[in-house]
Amino acid sequence: MYGSFGLFINGRWRSKSGGGEFEVVDPATGEAIGVSPAASLADVEEAIAAAEAALKTWRATSAWSRADMLHACATAMQSRSEEAARRITLETGKPIAQARREWSLSIDQFRWYAEEARRIYGRIVEARAPGGRIEVTHEPVGVAAAFTAWNFPAILIARKVAPALAAGCTTIVRPSREAPGSAMLLIDCLREAGLPAGVVNLVVGPTSTTYDPIMASATVRKISLTGSTAVGQQMIRDSAATLKRLTMELGGNAPVIVFDDADLEATLNLCVPVKFANAGQVCVTGDRFYVQRPLHDRFVAGFAARAKALKLGHGLDEATQMGPLINQRRVDAMEAIVADAKQRGGKIETGGGRPQGQNKGFFFEPTVISGLPDDAKAIAGENFGPIAAITPFDAADEVYTRANATELGLASYVFTRNPARMREAVARIEAGMVGVNSFALAAAEAPFGGIKASGMGREGGAEGIRDYLNVKLAQVTL
Repeated sequence: MYGSFGLFINGRWRSKSGGGEFEVVDPATGEAIGVSPAASLADVEEAIAAAEAALKTWRATSAWSRADMLHACATAMQSRSEEAARRITLETGKPIAQARREWSLSIDQFRWYAEEARRIYGRIVEARAPGGRIEVTHEPVGVAAAFTAWNFPAILIARKVAPALAAGCTTIVRPSREAPGSAMLLIDCLREAGLPAGVVNLVVGPTSTTYDPIMASATVRKISLTGSTAVGQQMIRDSAATLKRLTMELGGNAPVIVFDDADLEATLNLCVPVKFANAGQVCVTGDRFYVQRPLHDRFVAGFAARAKALKLGHGLDEATQMGPLINQRRVDAMEAIVADAKQRGGKIETGGGRPQGQNKGFFFEPTVISGLPDDAKAIAGENFGPIAAITPFDAADEVYTRANATELGLASYVFTRNPARMREAVARIEAGMVGVNSFALAAAEAPFGGIKASGMGREGGAEGIRDYLNVKLAQVTL
């Protein structure tokens, strides 16, 4: 697999590199599934130069032609859907049904931004001077670099590359080392679509060769990151010398507020599958569930029963409902959260450790914990795993204060049948996105992103293309 692709630089695949190689591991077995070339410093410098050289032609390519190529990429992706889903599952461990959905949502990004390429509108403003006018137009920022995490190895790239290409930018993609093959497949679809050489490039490897030169380069004008808040903070510091434009989708610690008038069964039927999708390794998933006291005990019981019934296994098994964590470090992190919960008097309603009889891979049981204080690890920070902490509340003012008591502000959710409460929740919750009786936030047509320490900028929607465009003003006197 990896030898057929490798690095993609200046329109060609490169299966060998002076940067050496690294193994890619199936997290469901802990065994290697292949060996990928790692980019050397020279490879990355060549990718930057290729993107710079291609920029002149690509930015001058008509929006209609750029749109046609993005549609052609989406068509190529559609034809390789099952191959891509299997690759995503092997690299990340997620159930294959979830991998298929991710690839489908990635296709949507290219379809959406193909049309947005044709809608990069300017405007005319009446000037004060007689015979004058003010023209406002938009131009591509330039060379853009995309840094992505492993948990959604296709959609995270699509959210960055599709708007960049639509805007007329050239790109360098640096995917996670845990899931390079998923990125390679997507980039190969762009190659198949006929993108000119250098317009899109892919490098993968250690920080010293793939991160440092990109951040130091004055040629790279735009950076988009999906990663942790700590990595984002470092990237902001590293970008200061060259004043790069930044889009950052960082950590989350999403509250889920369930009022006592919510439809209990419908709410549980949504909350449980979403919480344990991708083994909870989702930045927008609910970590802390605040349930109004009259509904609390029944909610806990129903949540725990549904979590306990989930089928764990290899993601390629169609019956699997939850796969493994990505590596042993994540298993260790879950164990630390559970140990902290026990010390603080929390009750492990179900789960709490590695599943019995599962001796291979990085599995951890779907875990539900009740009775925790708000400063427990399971509530106070992003657990990024299959742990749901459930706690009661009494009044609306109380729950909004508790929900907002975090530096993170990516996503939040509220369940109620009261329209006034719905509007109040949207107004009072401090987050970039609020789901009301829904978890469906990540659509191509909707702006995705957070506030506070959860990042800046937006991906998706009409807003997603703006960070790849410079605004130009012309004062014209006739």
